[in-house]
Amino acid sequence: MNILLIQREGVDLHHTLFASETSRLVLRFYHPKKKPCGISLSCASLASALPLVSELRWYIRRYVREVLFEVSPGIFCTHALAQDVYYERTAVLGPDWPFRRLYGFSQGKLTSTVIMSPGSTLEEYHQEYIGVDRSIECWCTEEEMAEGEPEPLENMSGAPDVE
Repeated sequence: MNILLIQREGVDLHHTLFASETSRLVLRFYHPKKKPCGISLSCASLASALPLVSELRWYIRRYVREVLFEVSPGIFCTHALAQDVYYERTAVLGPDWPFRRLYGFSQGKLTSTVIMSPGSTLEEYHQEYIGVDRSIECWCTEEEMAEGEPEPLENMSGAPDVE
């Protein structure tokens, strides 16, 4: 399980996280890899990835644009969908997952988010057409698809709110 933290515009996330003693301690066993768009972290499973993201919530709210979890090679999911899969157990992921976005990167920066048509494949979206040099497929929740744009990470506590 890999986590991709996409940094906000003008932020060097790798430097920011290692400049803080608190985040250095949280990340000491994960060996973050610097990417042009942010950082990548490897975890054993979704069960260990969600608490790690929760531990980093202060930094994520300030410096991260989007948190994505790699559910299979080259296919990512949003934080909300990862929580649904793990905590709520309402989503069962499979190759025919209908709610998907295409994240386009140009020179290492997230430049576009395109809602993918149900049943379409990544190959159907030409990178030249959407004006990017790299793209990734990201699965999301039905609510995130209705909103169109990625949802801000408001509830980063890990488990869903229980009254």
